[in-house]
Parts: sequence; structure tokens; C-alpha cells
Amino acid sequence: MNPPDRIAELLDATREAFAGGSLIRLKLGGYHGPEAELKAVEVKKIATKAGEKYSFTYKYKTRDTIKNHPEPEALALLSDGLTDEFRSAQLATTEFDMMFERNGAKQRLRRTEVEGREAPSTEHNRAKNRPLGDTGKPWLKALGLAGKNGAIRHDAQDKFRQINKMVEIFAPLVASLKSEPPLIVDMGAGKGYLDFALYDYLATVVKRPVRIVGVEMRPQLVEDGNATARASGFDGLSFEAGAIMEYDASAADAVIALHACDTATDDAIFKGISAGAALIAVAPCCHKQIRRQMEAGQPDQTLEPLLRHGIFVERQAEMVTDTLRALFLELNGYRTRVFEFVSDAHTPKNNLIVAEKDGRAGRDRDAVLAQIDAIKATFGIGAHYLESLLDR
Repeated sequence: MNPPDRIAELLDATREAFAGGSLIRLKLGGYHGPEAELKAVEVKKIATKAGEKYSFTYKYKTRDTIKNHPEPEALALLSDGLTDEFRSAQLATTEFDMMFERNGAKQRLRRTEVEGREAPSTEHNRAKNRPLGDTGKPWLKALGLAGKNGAIRHDAQDKFRQINKMVEIFAPLVASLKSEPPLIVDMGAGKGYLDFALYDYLATVVKRPVRIVGVEMRPQLVEDGNATARASGFDGLSFEAGAIMEYDASAADAVIALHACDTATDDAIFKGISAGAALIAVAPCCHKQIRRQMEAGQPDQTLEPLLRHGIFVERQAEMVTDTLRALFLELNGYRTRVFEFVSDAHTPKNNLIVAEKDGRAGRDRDAVLAQIDAIKATFGIGAHYLESLLDR
């Protein structure tokens, strides 16, 4: 039997299990494709309003992304993936298992009969897997996320989903902090959505002592936040009034900033670097400082088609601003990743920069500085605001 038939045999078994309601899971592993942080893909059957679909969970190093596909599209994706990008697959059904392996042109498929398994529910309800399972908490009501009945409000579903995803990302990052308890400073905390969610999860689920301080300019939000923290029994969570640059963050183990506008994100990064924080994580919002320079400067002429339209200038400014932020973090000894933490269907401000202190990072300063200078010259940028704070 030639190699493609093994893939076809596996997909035929998957299709039959899907149709017969016996599919438990199909997992693709051994990824060697172009996406650096993709580890595996898990496929299951779900029931949606539009009918039964194949639900693909793409498992990345720091996040999961779920996409649902009708059968023809799903099988085509699986066929292409098994042919070119995944070296192995495991099919689990209520009646048998199949193990697929590919080594170059050689392919193997092994089937094992099983008994006593039940098919999982196909209900499309991911809320059960969210870190914040109990929606009746007082802080959820106080922040306007939950109604009087304890259910998440319809108009707060996107915000709640975003908060859960942030907790999924931040919890393991906090777990790596060595201080007991670690101090997390949230710059520009606003109402403190993440602060309450993260503290609740760490205190009640993980049982990890932690101190979180939300820094916020608006006194009323600070007062409200402290009142809600007291009412929730969150002794390690507090809010302080003040500007980011005026706050003493020298004892911080982690500095975070979610959607701090324009250069306020740079203020937070600077405070984190100055404190030598083990973790710096920011989700930037708007990129006016660099955009203004790109519009007023003299970018490389080859970029003219990319900068001809305002919407493209905005997107390029976002990319350039955050790329330079990542490079400045690397220059100061941080291992840095930039990734999408939630779908842009829920918020357009969906990029997260995560930087972890690492003595090995930033050693080749000349190379990093050359990259920074080349980007600035290409896009007609005089100086990045963060650059002026760090004084290189």
C-alpha cells in the first residue's frame, strides 16, 4: 500500500467515527511546519447552530486557538497537514484507536481495538474549561460583568472571555516567579478586571499567595477597586492613585499594563526594566507617537505603496512600534515574545508582549542596536519614546 493510502485510511476512519458518533479525539503531533510556536492540533466533534462540525484546537506554546470547520474543509486540512507538517496522529474512538506515524516517505498505521469507552458530549460550551468557573463572585457583579443572578451579562461576554484568556496566560508566568509572595504591579489598572480575575484564580484555585497593586490615575476607580477588594476578602489586592512614571515600582517582580494608551505602555516597560522585574507583559493600545513620525518623516521610497493609505500606515505603525519595544527589551536582558492573546473578533487590541528576564538575552548588543537603527531609518523614525526613557 503506497504512503498516501495510510493517510486516506486514517481519514476514512475519522469520518466514519464522526458520522457514527464514536469519535473521541484526533490529535496531530510532531509538527515541523512554518509556525514556530505551534505544538499540536486536537480535533473533536461539536454541535453548533449551523450543524455538526470538526473543532480544531491549535495548541501553541502560550495559548490555544479554536477554529471550527465543516467536514470537507476539515478533511482537506487534515490531509494536507498529515502529508506535509505533522509526523504523527492518534485517533481515539469508542471502539478502536489508530496510531499514524510518518518518517519521510515512509508511513505506518496501527489499529488497536478497545472496549468500555463513551463518546464525549458534542455540546459547544467552552465555558466549563475557563479558569473562572464560578460567575457568582461579588467582584464580577461589582465590575458589571455579572448580573444579579450571577450569570455573565450578554454585553460582557467578550470582556469575560478576554479576562479568562489573560488568566490562562498569566497564571503560568506568575508561577515561574521566585519571590514568595511575588509582587505584581498593574500600570494603568482602570477598573482592575485582570487584577481581580488573576488574584481570585491564584488565591482560590492555585492557592498561591500573591500581592497585586493596581496603579490608576482616577481616584474614584482606586476607591471603588479597594472597596471591592475588601468586600471580596482579597487582602493581597489593592489599588493606589498616581501616574505610572511617579509610582515606585522598584520592588516589583512583575510589571503589567493592559491597553495603556500610546506611550503609557512605554512608561510601564521602562518602570519594569528599571526595577529589574522578572516579568514584563503589556498589551499595547494605539501607536500615535511612531505614526506621527512616519507621516512626517522620510520613509524608504520602496514603502510608498504600503504607506499610501491611512489604514496601512496605522497597521505599519503598530507593527514597527511593538517590534522596537521588543528589541529594546531584548537589549536590556529580556527574552521576549509577541503574540495574539485573543481573537480580534473580541478586541482589536489583541497583541501581547511578554518579556522574561534572562541573563542570556541581549548579549549581542551591537547586532540589536543595528536592527533598531535600520528599522528607524527605513520608516523615517527619529526616536522611539522608550528609547529616550532608556537613554539606550
